[in-house]
Amino acid sequence: MNITTKVSDTFARSMTSFFRFFADTFFGRNYGKRALILETVAGVPGMVGGMLTHLYSLRRLQKGNGTKIQELLDEATNERKHLMFFMEIVHPSTLERVLIILVQFIFWHYYLIMYMLFPRTAHRMTGYFEEEAVNSYTSYLALINAGEIEDVPAPQIAIDYYVDLEEGAMLSDMIVCVRRDEMHHAKINHAYADEY
Repeated sequence: MNITTKVSDTFARSMTSFFRFFADTFFGRNYGKRALILETVAGVPGMVGGMLTHLYSLRRLQKGNGTKIQELLDEATNERKHLMFFMEIVHPSTLERVLIILVQFIFWHYYLIMYMLFPRTAHRMTGYFEEEAVNSYTSYLALINAGEIEDVPAPQIAIDYYVDLEEGAMLSDMIVCVRRDEMHHAKINHAYADEY
């Protein structure tokens, strides 16, 4: 690993820890609200990456990158679906709605600039973000299984979205599916970072 790669990965990891600190401080063990707020941000990297890769291909008159563009846009859409699931379970307050707008505005511009200048670092950071999401959903699931959070019925929108969720599925079943998605996003973004 060369020095540039090491600096890039260290920066990506440190930014992930920085954002994780704020999530832990603000939400604590309220994993429902944590999921709701963070999923509003989680859709940004895929949209930014897909958009910039699309524009790059147009400028360069390239035939390639179609798979990458679609995969990144699919990631953004998948994260938006996660948000819709949690909107059925957790109802944000006015303060939280303001926070969503503020955080998304700041993160969009931050990530846009990072992706334009350092796409490798942006993908690596997203990979680390997704790993943290997996950890958060694992903790959420553990609290449900321990009886500390009620295992309510999964929203119909989630049952319709996931082919392996049946009628009568519970929140815990949905979280297993969401966590699987996050694992996939982590793998894809680390693979894209490795390509640079």
